[in-house]
Amino acid sequence: MSIKFNCIIIILVFKTFISPAQENRGATIPWTTYEAEDMKTTGTVMGPKYGPYQVETESSGQKCVKLSEKGQSIVFTSNTNANSMVIRFSLPDSKNGNGTNSTLCLYVNGKLIKNCKIRSNYAWLYGKYPFTNSPDAGVPRHFYDEVRIKDLKVRKGDLISIKREDQEGDDAGYSIIDLVDLEDIAPPLKAPVNSLSITDKAFTESGLTTDYTQALKDCIAKAIETGKSVWIPAGTFKITGDIIVPANLTIQGAGMWYSILAGDETLYTNMNRRVRLTGDGSNIHLADFAIVGKLNYRKDNEPNDGIVGSYGTNSTISRIWIEHTKVGMWVENSQNLKITDCRMRNTMADGINFCVGMSQSTIRNCTARGTGDDCFAIWPATFKVQKFSPGQNLIINCTAQLPFLANGAAIYGGESNKISNCSFVDISPGSAILISTTFPTESKDKRINNNFSGTTVVENCDIKTSGGFDHEWDWRAAVEICIDKRSIAGINMRNLNIDNSLSNGLSVIAKNGDGQTGVLTNTILQNINISNYGIGVKGRYGLYISNGAYGSLNVKRSNIREMKNVSENFTIVQ
Repeated sequence: MSIKFNCIIIILVFKTFISPAQENRGATIPWTTYEAEDMKTTGTVMGPKYGPYQVETESSGQKCVKLSEKGQSIVFTSNTNANSMVIRFSLPDSKNGNGTNSTLCLYVNGKLIKNCKIRSNYAWLYGKYPFTNSPDAGVPRHFYDEVRIKDLKVRKGDLISIKREDQEGDDAGYSIIDLVDLEDIAPPLKAPVNSLSITDKAFTESGLTTDYTQALKDCIAKAIETGKSVWIPAGTFKITGDIIVPANLTIQGAGMWYSILAGDETLYTNMNRRVRLTGDGSNIHLADFAIVGKLNYRKDNEPNDGIVGSYGTNSTISRIWIEHTKVGMWVENSQNLKITDCRMRNTMADGINFCVGMSQSTIRNCTARGTGDDCFAIWPATFKVQKFSPGQNLIINCTAQLPFLANGAAIYGGESNKISNCSFVDISPGSAILISTTFPTESKDKRINNNFSGTTVVENCDIKTSGGFDHEWDWRAAVEICIDKRSIAGINMRNLNIDNSLSNGLSVIAKNGDGQTGVLTNTILQNINISNYGIGVKGRYGLYISNGAYGSLNVKRSNIREMKNVSENFTIVQ
């Protein structure tokens, strides 16, 4: 028998509710963010707006500042010492989709410190998924990019001004500023003992000083031969081809702000000439460098660039910054892989995706902002031979913000995966957390089925201003269970704080309202606090069960105002 709820208020005693012995939620972030709309400005504050295809919706807090005239600025006081800065900005596109140029002038206490040249050629996508760079297709998205600046000297209490100027070659009609990050980064690391540098003469004897692809390959080969590690010193090194990373190798850089493997913009339309580090073995260790690609479009039939491949057993990826690639990391067939303290920025697709054959692996203390698909995802696909039984993977203490497509964190199947102690903010094109059967997890011969099994856990997460408009699914909830093509059994969601959802707070949906697509069973919502919802679209609920949903869930000790069940085949148990 189903139970329909039109308006139910659950009132409970909360002393142990908010979070018993609450741990840190989200990544430990070493920078301080200053929102443009909170600064003194001669520009125009825009927003909030919550619908699709507008720059305000993709902005932090759905607000930003537009500098339309030369000399307009934003001004704020630094509350900490810093030597580096990130500016998240948006410029208009050109009529042909090739982008425009502008200059932001950085002043500290009235003194000009730096002229920052910015471009919009890595932003702006149009039309239907997987999108195009042609403005004629309409329905724009992906308005923002970022510029990072180091070697600054900012002291606590300094007055910082960012001013729009028109200089030679600038053709943008405005500059929009979303936010500014200030960070005090440590000095560059020194080369470890028993390491080989990619700049050693042995690897650059041919006079090759602008393209380090072969030098890095030769350095890796020599390191394997001699049992040494590979050292990437401070500097920017052009990479224009695949780098295979074999077993038992360490690649160490001077720091994510200092050692940069960068693509060649003139070659990046060739899918074989990109920055791609491909794991091919166990006991691989990558640390302390950046990968800066040059990709400004998405084609899913092209291979991923960034960090990809198989990392076997007991590998680590630490303190890596990745931007302007198709994905940040798309890893497969790895067990006990640990990804820690990494930053994914402005990718065309996923931030980090655990795909085929991922087992007992962890994404910890990582951040993703401005991704073009799920910030963090677990998808136990079967399009390749899986070497490990997928499951028991963990996304913990991570922060996801501002993707321009899809979700904060998503699990699409597998055994007993977990999302824990994470923070999700401004997930406006989808759900902060999505548990879904949308993507295939069964082999063609039906011998392997990686659908949900065991207990999938989502716990101790803070979710704010999420649950927005998805171009294929309409408005998603901040937290959503999607029984699309297969059944889901064994979900435990507990200790979630869901605030200011753009649409529903939490929902169970089925893709089709006509006929059964899957059944939800053995699912518990416990200590769920939904404080506000429907700020972007009217007629929404704290908990919503869609037409066509089959199954049941159990709600325990939760603060959920207004439940709505429109399915005759779904039961809410309290």
